[in-house]
Amino acid sequence: MPVRDLPSETEIENLKYTRQMNVLLTVMLRAVLTRSVILAVLLLFSSAHGLPVAGIYSERVPVANESDAERSQAFKKALQIVLVRATGEQRYLSHPAVLEALENAQSYVEAIRYFSEIVIPTSSSGETGPQQSLPEAEVQLSADENSDGLMPDPDRQEQVAPTTAEQRFIEVEFSSVLIERMLADAQIPLWDSNRPSVLIWMALQDESGSRSLMTSDINNDIIEYIQDFADARGLPVLFPVLDFEDRRNLSEDLVWRLDEQAIRTASLRYGADSILTGRLHFTSSGELVGLWQFQFQGDTEIFDGFSTDLEDYLNAPLERITARLAQYFAILPGADLAASVILRVDGISDLQDYSALVAYVGGLGLVDSVATSQVAGERLELRLGLVGDPQQLYELIALDRDLLPIESSMGVSSGLLHYRWTR
Repeated sequence: MPVRDLPSETEIENLKYTRQMNVLLTVMLRAVLTRSVILAVLLLFSSAHGLPVAGIYSERVPVANESDAERSQAFKKALQIVLVRATGEQRYLSHPAVLEALENAQSYVEAIRYFSEIVIPTSSSGETGPQQSLPEAEVQLSADENSDGLMPDPDRQEQVAPTTAEQRFIEVEFSSVLIERMLADAQIPLWDSNRPSVLIWMALQDESGSRSLMTSDINNDIIEYIQDFADARGLPVLFPVLDFEDRRNLSEDLVWRLDEQAIRTASLRYGADSILTGRLHFTSSGELVGLWQFQFQGDTEIFDGFSTDLEDYLNAPLERITARLAQYFAILPGADLAASVILRVDGISDLQDYSALVAYVGGLGLVDSVATSQVAGERLELRLGLVGDPQQLYELIALDRDLLPIESSMGVSSGLLHYRWTR
């Protein structure tokens, strides 16, 4: 039997490098599956603008077991989260109709699914962290990564195969029809699924007075909390990439001064519908003090920030701007028709374009009815019955890029909206 030569040091180094790259690619592929990174990819390769929010009427919650009592509590908790996401505001949770719905949460359920995830400890003490959860098959892959024939590094082995714990979840899908009917009967406005994006800048100052822009490698706890809030509320949030162009256009001092024009100019490349800018000072006594600025629809609002807890400090402005955006685009389900408008669209070249346009328009929450009014070549006119006003429809469409406004022919006050189909 031929004797196999031992690998040289160069071959061993090459094998190590290949293995490290494989691990890196695996981690990157996992990350791409998260919603926050998907938003970052959209940010880099397309204009942000308003983003359609999926999964408004579904939610997953942890459970201890699959008993009836545990399931009943999970339904109530999940419905509470869904109702806040659907309306954009927590204040409606105290409405009598909502309280009654929460007590009968099971009657709104369409489907459920149980599943488990492996939770990886976030510290050397063995304390588990739900934010590090991975499917069980993926954790097994990490344990098998030393399959290249080399002797494993004991320190590395400890990192890739930590002690794990299993967490059981229930995913609940609620009936959008039943929920919207309940909200309509209670006269509670609904927030459409096509929602405005929010670009977030932050400057932080430590006890010594040193300032820096918020970055994921240093301020991951802040970004993680904002992302969790955004996921729970169905709020599309974006973070600047902070590359050379960003840092050339906007320094930490300009962000700290809340320089409105500089912030607006630096934000143009992201195409966001609104901009939230914050400054945060960590005092020596443990207090968090700062200011917030919110730019939306040409208006700028500035408000204070103060707390002794980081999550409370971040929650207050996020609650505030979410409520404002939800109120601005609020729709009352089942309301009587408030107005009608003619939607004139150029660039409809075939039946596929026509079908796509009608489906798109019919999916807008403000639109109650769609009827073809006129067809002339590649121009199509639709008469829309609205549960809001034409100005509100114009701003809702502006969150997307499928319809490009033809400004010279736009007459919101006259009941005519003119666009070109770009899909």
